[in-house]
Amino acid sequence: MPPEPSFRLACENDADSLLGMMREYYAFDGHAFDPDRARVALLGFLREPSFGRAWLICDEATPVGYLVLTLGYSLEYLGRDAFIDEFYFRESHRGRGWGKQTLAFVEDQARALRVRSIHLEVVRQNTGAKEVYRKNGYADHDHYLMSKWIERSFLKPGSDAHE
Repeated sequence: MPPEPSFRLACENDADSLLGMMREYYAFDGHAFDPDRARVALLGFLREPSFGRAWLICDEATPVGYLVLTLGYSLEYLGRDAFIDEFYFRESHRGRGWGKQTLAFVEDQARALRVRSIHLEVVRQNTGAKEVYRKNGYADHDHYLMSKWIERSFLKPGSDAHE
């Protein structure tokens, strides 16, 4: 019987391991990755529990993935909500059913934080991930996620100039 994943709350000492997996994830999903800016954002997140939680997903003691849950508040969703901001497995650990187990784990953790609903986004081309999410109760709404970068003193990821 294959091993089950274990989960460990990430801390500042895990930054280098997380940044390595973030680089892999961003390449996989086609996102721009700037290691210096990513480090600043990651450390800021790990230092402030009110922002959310990050977990390393481990095969025994070896990190093979990670999940970041950010915390928010929504009137539409009647209270505290959360967003699965990043969820990544190294290729060697995909297709084992660990995604389902990780989603169940994070939902339990979110309930303990009094979260009422969890949101996530997935790139349109990642049909495998979309299917995992659908099978685990996540629904595609008749909404579009729209974003606008408004920070003027910090460049938008992937840009060389302010847009």
